[in-house]
Amino acid sequence: MVLLGDTLELRHGPLADALAAAEPVLRRLGDALREGGEIIIVAGNHDHRLLRPWLERRAGTEHPGPLGLETAVDWRAGEPLAELADWLGPARVRAAYPGVWLRDDVYAIHGHYGDRHNSVPIMERLGAGLMARVTREPEDGPRRAEDYEATLSPMYAWIDTVAQTGGIRGRGGGSLQVRAWHALQQPGGRSLRSVGTSAAFAGVIAVLNRSGLGPFESDVTAPGLRKGGLRGFSEALARLGVPARYTIFGHTHRAGPLPGDDRSEWSAAGGVSLVNSGSWVHDRAWIGAAPGESPYRPGFAVVWDDDEPPRVVNLLDG
Repeated sequence: MVLLGDTLELRHGPLADALAAAEPVLRRLGDALREGGEIIIVAGNHDHRLLRPWLERRAGTEHPGPLGLETAVDWRAGEPLAELADWLGPARVRAAYPGVWLRDDVYAIHGHYGDRHNSVPIMERLGAGLMARVTREPEDGPRRAEDYEATLSPMYAWIDTVAQTGGIRGRGGGSLQVRAWHALQQPGGRSLRSVGTSAAFAGVIAVLNRSGLGPFESDVTAPGLRKGGLRGFSEALARLGVPARYTIFGHTHRAGPLPGDDRSEWSAAGGVSLVNSGSWVHDRAWIGAAPGESPYRPGFAVVWDDDEPPRVVNLLDG
């Protein structure tokens, strides 16, 4: 079993609260797999703090070596990862970052590096654009995991610090983003609320693009969010040079490809097939009026075996 990022929600409040909420769930997962089973933890952006002690140890090493596409993450007693590993026992537990190879042709990564290239002005994309200028990102953009970490890690650390006092006005950044998105949408997420709102939003996008934080597009419909996320993630894969036939990711909460999806949208440069494991967060704002049909409904997972293509399933349907 791979816990593909954001296993903990560390942006909505203090670390101790998140750990207390996670403990009974993780203990049950470990008991379900028991001895002989293996659980791999891959951190995402919402639980990036799990990596902080390890990253600090790497920074203090004279020759840490490149992160590459998969580096083993270790932990020490008392660190959050050590607690997770203890709760997940008696299954074998290991951690990897930024991703993990599941087969010679199947690579899995949370997908947050795609925020650097997303064409939709979500909050983390705006933050990534600003941090890229503050941290003096390479002129031709990020090409290594270290480049993405240099741009994104300071933003994650700031959000984590704010969360220790209860989060932004007592809410996580994701909630703010959802409210902002719905302020621009009709019920069902189909179109902008009014011509005036549409024109004003287009003006904001133009200002952001002139400032050098973009490029952004003004399409914030559900299809626009999906396409922007897929394009951004595809760009990150190309820049990292991921030599996979299939890449599994999460992050955007939008499972796919699902029946009826345009498969061409789920193909990256070099013919890499993208597979999104969805989300286990029941968020009514995203699920909408038909929860049984929503690609954002909880319960999605990706299953793979020795030689078949990875496939999307929903473990809660029915």
